[in-house]
Amino acid sequence: MNTIQLSPFSPDKGFSLSDRQTRMAEMIRQRGFIRVDVLAQNFQVTSQTIRRDLNLLCEHGIARRTHGGVQKLEMPGNLSYAWRQILNSHAKQAIAREVARHVPNRVSVALGIGTTPEIVFKALLDHGHLRIVTNNMTIAMLACANPTFDVTIAGGRLRNAGRDVMGDGMETLFKAYKVDIGIYGVAGVDEDGTLLDLHEEEVKVRQIIRQNCRSAYLVLDQTKFGRAAHVRGGKIDEATKVFCDGKPPEPIPSMIRRSGGQLMVCGQGNTP
Repeated sequence: MNTIQLSPFSPDKGFSLSDRQTRMAEMIRQRGFIRVDVLAQNFQVTSQTIRRDLNLLCEHGIARRTHGGVQKLEMPGNLSYAWRQILNSHAKQAIAREVARHVPNRVSVALGIGTTPEIVFKALLDHGHLRIVTNNMTIAMLACANPTFDVTIAGGRLRNAGRDVMGDGMETLFKAYKVDIGIYGVAGVDEDGTLLDLHEEEVKVRQIIRQNCRSAYLVLDQTKFGRAAHVRGGKIDEATKVFCDGKPPEPIPSMIRRSGGQLMVCGQGNTP
């Protein structure tokens, strides 16, 4: 069975989700509560198999068992990192595979915060001799798997919920390099192409990476279009290439073309 590898929840422990478990987690999030027998019928497996799957989801803070079923854990504010790793994971992996085709060996790459850049970086682990600059702690740890990578990480304040480093050290680090490729995500995109995030410092990371790279790669799935987030910073057409799992709503594609950028629709075999 194919598995989706997720980053560790603690320094010495990781876990993976099968395709069934990933779909199950998304059903729980959408419905709020779901019974074991309904899950068993939907996935055509035994109740015992479903319970084992649920035990894994509950162990890692994705859901909570209740009498006869399971319910999602309510998280204040933004979704937990565990949920964000799972949500739209197939779309993010399609994006990651396409980005990997546009990153050659022996280049320097700056990567920002979030689960989409993290999944993109996993697709780069078979590359050789990359120079990595990041404030994303998960990416820094993953990079240890490739002995040819040279990794520089930011010093500063660690945000547990985001698994990233913020503060003056982050800003100083990214401004000290002129990398070949900058890879960054976004929380949402307004209908006029304005990029949105949940916190001012998240906007700052993205802006600094974009301003200090030769080619800027924005990576996002379709759910980000029209998603509410309240801190503005930058426009979608400032990226050299925009990687998405589907064609964005107009006028976004037209904006990207007019600016001279490229829209890469991942997993569909062509570029609009």
